[in-house]
Amino acid sequence: MNDAVRLDAVSKVYGKGQGAVAALREVSIGIPRGAFTAVMGPSGSGKSTFLHCAAGLDRPTSGSVRLGGTELAGMDETRLTELRRDRVGFVFQAFNLVSSLTVVQNITLPLRLAGTPVDRAWLEEVVRRVRLDGRTGHRPAQLSGGQQQRVAIARALVTRPEVVFGDEPTGALDTMTARDVLTLLRDVVDGLGQTVVMVTHDPVAASYADTVLFLADGRIVDTMSAPTADRVADRMTRLGAWV
Repeated sequence: MNDAVRLDAVSKVYGKGQGAVAALREVSIGIPRGAFTAVMGPSGSGKSTFLHCAAGLDRPTSGSVRLGGTELAGMDETRLTELRRDRVGFVFQAFNLVSSLTVVQNITLPLRLAGTPVDRAWLEEVVRRVRLDGRTGHRPAQLSGGQQQRVAIARALVTRPEVVFGDEPTGALDTMTARDVLTLLRDVVDGLGQTVVMVTHDPVAASYADTVLFLADGRIVDTMSAPTADRVADRMTRLGAWV
């Protein structure tokens, strides 16, 4: 199987009866291993729900979600927590760093929580990849926003996850800093074979991906390979006119 994540006929409905809202409608898609996939859509299109279901953060109302060959349906919360901890990395718009911990302590926190020994050689490789050499003893308050997000990316990579999920990872950053973070995500895909799935509203951010998935009204309505910012922006403009 070449898919890192596979969704089959996934629907997610919030609420019941007259107040029910369908955030996802019968979504079927495979996310290929070792690729950078961006997910875009108008506000309310279901893109965050898509990411949360794909990552095991939320349970679909119906359908199947598989991480590698593992079916997530039927897992209890403890097993889902273990799966997310061991096999998935997360990077959010908010950096979610622990202010009292150093850079290296923040990076290795998932391993410490899991009781897993730190692979020092891999830790050094990750720190080098995210260009935090010489900063490992600093605390978050001593870092810029871009450096804090690079710590978050390193934390997501240190467990060697099957997939790194990003939810608007550049949303709180200025243009130049965002470019640095996107280049880093592109580099870990190309250099480490990492799978990255990123929700974004920014056509420039999406242009760093191999493929863009476009959602509207809870459905995948289009895909784009080898995206450019202009092509993505044009597609989003047309999507916005339809929904």
